[in-house]
Amino acid sequence: MNAAPATAAPTVAPVAPLKVTQGRVVRSEWIKFRSLRSTLYTLLVAVVLMIGIGALFSAVTASQYHTFSVADKATFSAVSTSLTGISFAVIAFGVLGVLLMSGEYSTGMIRASLTAVPRRLPVLWGKLAVFAGAIFSVSLVASFISFFLGQALLSGHHLSVALTAPGTLRSVIGAALYVTVAGMIGVALGALLRNTAAGISTFVGVFFVIPPLTGLLPASVSDHLTKYLPSNAGEALWGGTHGAQSALSPWTGFALLCGYAAVLLAAAAWRLRSADA
Repeated sequence: MNAAPATAAPTVAPVAPLKVTQGRVVRSEWIKFRSLRSTLYTLLVAVVLMIGIGALFSAVTASQYHTFSVADKATFSAVSTSLTGISFAVIAFGVLGVLLMSGEYSTGMIRASLTAVPRRLPVLWGKLAVFAGAIFSVSLVASFISFFLGQALLSGHHLSVALTAPGTLRSVIGAALYVTVAGMIGVALGALLRNTAAGISTFVGVFFVIPPLTGLLPASVSDHLTKYLPSNAGEALWGGTHGAQSALSPWTGFALLCGYAAVLLAAAAWRLRSADA
């Protein structure tokens, strides 16, 4: 009996390895960003603070406006009152920025990320792109809601302003730009310090502890120093509590805030390249 001819094994074409590109890194970082429950919770807290506190301040201001002094009425701003929640929400965005980097160091996930992306820096740029895009989109919507809700509460006492009033649209969009860049400073601190507690403490110290402490300095020093602090420089863009008193113009203050972020991100990039994870 003749043996059946052996069938040749099918040949499998070799699969070329995927090339690491910045676009693929961004997609990977987006998957990690949206899959964490802490991201959703932190964004929710930030939005609630932005809208809720802005509405609270607007309602209280509307009911107490008749008790204001002449000086307080002269400096009153319906726009900044409705956006007061920005000053509180920025801490949530900053914490999220710190966690974006420090969280991977605490879990050891950063080693896997850097193994997949040996050049390292695309990981940082990918995280920044995802973070900035998500934070600006969310905060911009919340900023508009805060403004319209605040003006509705103020309108009963004829204190509201229209979105088309001079400087109003810039303030509403500027509030979203401010928290976005402030959050990017948090990302830089997380990458630079690689420790969640240290990163959050530094962020809170820079944005919430140092500004009031400058009031303890002599007026000749405080008046010149305060306006250059990151929080006060950024608030100049949307007319925050300190921004209204700042000698910096809105876009000059925002440029200075971006300068702080750029310096810290450059330091974070240098450490990412030069130090082991």
